[in-house]
Amino acid sequence: MLQKQQITFKLNQTGYHAAYWEAGTGQPIVFLHGFMGRSECWQALVSHLQPHYRCICLDQLGFGDSSKPMIRYDIAKLVEFVRAFVKELAISSFVLVGHSLGGWVAAAYALAYPEDVKALILAAPAGIRDDSFCGRYDHLRPLLWQTPLIDWVLELLRPLAALTKQQDSLNQIRWIRRELNNQPAPRSFLLDRLRPEDAIDTVEKEIYQLKLPTLVITGEQDETIPLWHSQTYTSEIADAKLVVIPNADHALPQRYAVEMAEIMLPFLRRS
Repeated sequence: MLQKQQITFKLNQTGYHAAYWEAGTGQPIVFLHGFMGRSECWQALVSHLQPHYRCICLDQLGFGDSSKPMIRYDIAKLVEFVRAFVKELAISSFVLVGHSLGGWVAAAYALAYPEDVKALILAAPAGIRDDSFCGRYDHLRPLLWQTPLIDWVLELLRPLAALTKQQDSLNQIRWIRRELNNQPAPRSFLLDRLRPEDAIDTVEKEIYQLKLPTLVITGEQDETIPLWHSQTYTSEIADAKLVVIPNADHALPQRYAVEMAEIMLPFLRRS
């Protein structure tokens, strides 16, 4: 069974704890999960990398078992949490890997602290302004309402879901509500970050400044982060390489660990 560790530190005079797990030895690689995720998503991929590398998988601020302060979340706060974490572990010159939201944070971290990052691997990275996202998740907003009425309605729907063979969909909705209620970071992003004018910390205007080995991986069938987002990272970062996994969806670490490992290992050996 996966054993997580916790460390505590002060950040802007506030105490936080960071939950993480690690495996392997050698060159350190820090992994940042995606939206509504947690560090366990990297288990399958790490099993392929740990014979060669020290893999450190972090629950980001507001997610998993790390601190969940009731604040307005933004990318800068997530970056500073990662910075305090790696300083507490006394690791430097590490490879930074991020998936989806984690890719956005990883790119922003490399911009803020380029001396820390030896190489960058971005898996279906978010962080490129895209006004088409606005309204896409409005249907999830009722799941954020802090009232037992929502749970009562979802419970009433169970017989109908069974009759129509929609149990999996209903269970997914119930899981999303539970996770949104338990994780303030996703709540904050859904409530505060969906208007075009809120896209103030996307990185497409700054990533041209990155001068480090960069690998971008995306899925051919990704319906969450459009391909052009990954193409933007690749075109703006000098000498970045883009690899598209055929028939893959957005869940790259969870479902395509073998393919990711085959792509990443040659890149890591060269970096």
